[in-house]
Amino acid sequence: MSIVVQLDVMMARRKVRSRDLAEHIGITEANMSLLKQGKVKGVRFETLEKICEYLQCQPGDLLAYVPEHLPDVAPDPGPAVP
Repeated sequence: MSIVVQLDVMMARRKVRSRDLAEHIGITEANMSLLKQGKVKGVRFETLEKICEYLQCQPGDLLAYVPEHLPDVAPDPGPAVP
């Protein structure tokens, strides 16, 4: 998948334990683990808001777009010759 969850990075920067964050946002530690690993299909905005509030960050600090592969680009043929 092209969207990478960087929650574990932000938690490490803030020195926050999974248990504490899970308790604050109201999810189990097992679900927190799945979220950190990017193994969830979605996240509620309410949950994202609570995470950002606790970690004092923006949603963009938690998610990154990394293309799986770059599209093929045809070489430039140069100027047309009459």
